[in-house]
Amino acid sequence: MKVPLLDLKGQYATIRDEALRVTSEIYDSQMFILGPHVETLEQEIARYTQSRYAVGVSSGTDALLVSLMAAGIEPGHRVLTTPYTFFATAGVIARVGAIPVFVDIEPDTFNMDMAALAKTIDELPKAARAQCKAVIPVHLYGQCADMDPLLELAGQHNLVVIEDAAQAIGSEYKDRRAGAMGDFGCFSFFPSKNLGAFGDGGMVTVQSKERYERVQILRVHGSHPKYYHSFIGGNFRLDALQAAIVSIKLKHLDAWTEKRRQNAGTYRKLFEAAGLTEQVRLPADVMSRHIYNQFVISVPERRDDLVAFLREQEVGVEIYYPVPLHLQKCFAYLGYQEGDFPVSEHAAAHTLALPIYPELSQDQLAYVVESIAAFYKQE
Repeated sequence: MKVPLLDLKGQYATIRDEALRVTSEIYDSQMFILGPHVETLEQEIARYTQSRYAVGVSSGTDALLVSLMAAGIEPGHRVLTTPYTFFATAGVIARVGAIPVFVDIEPDTFNMDMAALAKTIDELPKAARAQCKAVIPVHLYGQCADMDPLLELAGQHNLVVIEDAAQAIGSEYKDRRAGAMGDFGCFSFFPSKNLGAFGDGGMVTVQSKERYERVQILRVHGSHPKYYHSFIGGNFRLDALQAAIVSIKLKHLDAWTEKRRQNAGTYRKLFEAAGLTEQVRLPADVMSRHIYNQFVISVPERRDDLVAFLREQEVGVEIYYPVPLHLQKCFAYLGYQEGDFPVSEHAAAHTLALPIYPELSQDQLAYVVESIAAFYKQE
């Protein structure tokens, strides 16, 4: 049996006719950038995320970048975030000339450890602490970070909160949606996401009208009115084709999310029935609504051997993220060393993602667990 990590063909079959109709209309109109499809999606995403405003942008990375720009983050400023995340989270901080300040993660959720955040801020030299201007919590793998203590700390230290919700659209924290709790929320519509386009795309949710208008201007090179530039922006526009596809998929998102959650529940039952709960630590599900962008397990030993074995069995797996950001060569100038963030380093060395997409069959889920059981029976 083959079980790919992700197979979008089944999802496409359910929306194919509508997608072809809408894209054909866009081809006929020849209106490819921004326009009514983008405006419609912005309104829909604002409602779905319980946010006041939303601005369509060119990618999840650019959503983070334009949020930092709109927040006034400048060279020399410091921005707190986690080293266990996709590169873009910290890469955009460096791109605006700011300094990433890393904070370790919790061992169960893989999200930022709020006690570590408070400690990191307190231990910064006074001058460096004064330059701390923002914090980027990452709602990793589809589960919200612990936002109440983070928001309290942000209020105490006057930090702008930019939620990296690239993997978390529809996830909830105490019945509040990801992207609506901070000052900005950043979403990705990369095709592999729970809500994916047919290419790159992203969205910024904003709670302040002033910042909303600033993001709108920044995405068109800082031009307002056209050809008049009070400040420098970038080309962060969302294509109409991508907006139209995401809008179609949004109508199915809750059903797809529920299927992911059901698949996660099935995995838990199968792992327990197979007696694997000591060999494999399953992902924590501690917030209101985990949407399972990924189903990430942790294994204490021989992770890479297990990965190789599963691939031989034609089970798709992935390692997110094998090198935490503080140990990446491009961030060597920050002066971090191995051992500085032990929980992040442990996660990088011991975790792997299993298939969790909605179209998986019960037989495929069972085969994944049976394959893992077979690996441990070899020992």
